Amino acid sequence: MPRTPTPLLVPVILSGGSGTRLWPLSRELHPKQLLPLVNESTLLQDTAHRLEGISDCANPIVVCNEEHRFMVAEQLRQLGIRPAAIVLEPIGRNTAPAAVLAAEEAQRLWPDDDPILLVLPADHVILDGPKFVAAVEVGVEAALAGRLVTFGIVPSAPETGYGYIRSGAPAGKVDVVRPIAEFVEKPDAATAESYIKSGDYYWNSGMFLFGASTYLAEVERFAPAMRSACRRAIEASTRDLDFIRADQEAFSASPSDSIDYAVMEHTDAGVVIPLDAGWSDVGSWSALWEIGAQDEDGNVVYGDVLSSDTRNCYLRADGRLIATIGLEDCVVVDTADALLVARRDRVQDVKSIVGQLRDLQRSEARLHRRVARPWGSYEGIGGSDRYQVKCIIVSPGASLSLQMHYHRAEHWIVVKGTAEVTRGSETFLLSENESTYIPLGETHRLANPGKVPLELIEVQSGAYLGEDDIVRYEDNYGR
Repeated sequence: MPRTPTPLLVPVILSGGSGTRLWPLSRELHPKQLLPLVNESTLLQDTAHRLEGISDCANPIVVCNEEHRFMVAEQLRQLGIRPAAIVLEPIGRNTAPAAVLAAEEAQRLWPDDDPILLVLPADHVILDGPKFVAAVEVGVEAALAGRLVTFGIVPSAPETGYGYIRSGAPAGKVDVVRPIAEFVEKPDAATAESYIKSGDYYWNSGMFLFGASTYLAEVERFAPAMRSACRRAIEASTRDLDFIRADQEAFSASPSDSIDYAVMEHTDAGVVIPLDAGWSDVGSWSALWEIGAQDEDGNVVYGDVLSSDTRNCYLRADGRLIATIGLEDCVVVDTADALLVARRDRVQDVKSIVGQLRDLQRSEARLHRRVARPWGSYEGIGGSDRYQVKCIIVSPGASLSLQMHYHRAEHWIVVKGTAEVTRGSETFLLSENESTYIPLGETHRLANPGKVPLELIEVQSGAYLGEDDIVRYEDNYGR
């Protein structure tokens, strides 16, 4: 009997969210999936690492926001993972179009195969890796049979913050694979209790497994405008360094919808596989408290924290000391530029604060005080109307663009490492405790020729100090 070829399994990591409910740690330009919230790895890195237990698994396709591209690439590089592709969404259109982009790209990369796609959000936690891998292996068999698989989380409580999936009777001989009877919206408490008692309902995880051609055919069937727009976006895409830029005009024409709404609620090929593997979508600070390591008082503590008569709290200090007295069932999260204090049962309302920040056009909605850049990072230290002070860190071998400013001059003082400075027609080195001056209107570039991070203090002075006062002449990062 001829041997059945091993199916090509291609992970698709969706990394386009903003995680507003985890503000102030999660920001628009540095969202939760790119943060180390549970351990020393980021959620994106944990998702990629989770794939190592799956046999015959290709390198992942990652779909992410254009503004996050360098952080995504660097975090995967730190794991030694070279993605099969990093597809950039020019605008957010929810998960269904993102998965279409990935499916189109998978078929382009492997034209002689019909890849099976394992679609995973980048911001989930799964504590039991072997159970996850076992569920995926069952799901591959179902996908090969033409099924569109989703993973239903075995509920541990009558949670009202999740949507649910009601399953039908087992499908075929594999009794863990069940047909989908219906998707239901987030219930009230009494309804959630009834769901738990019935045993037929699962939390909707947002994780999927299906053949690329099967998914594209179902999108063509139920959302043809989406399929057409995404196909055109990939056909007109451009390759930029390690990234694939989907065409903005074409992709913007796609309807915005989730995989659930666009396909799974309509198809007759959908099945659900129960998963009981310590899953969390880390959708709020209370969720992080639930999965965190609680001390004898029920507190989850990160950073420099002292507490007295404090119970069942989530306490996170990002730098300075936090001290609490007499708190119960609260969340306290402190960052360099913002402090959140809330009751644990009100943390879903954090997004309203983010909405207020956006309405006021405050930078705390988008940026941390330390801002990641492809060459390293910078952090604001202080300033006023006509000056500001930054700490700039340049990674070994990296360089900023060759640039010029119309409205500000700059002083650079090296505090660690060696700087290679281009100023006008001259290029020279600066060592620790040495400094230089960049006049207003002068072309300049900063580079790190060394093997350790370059740290310097930059003092800007001028009539306008915004980040958009940059004219780039040469740039290694395609900006």
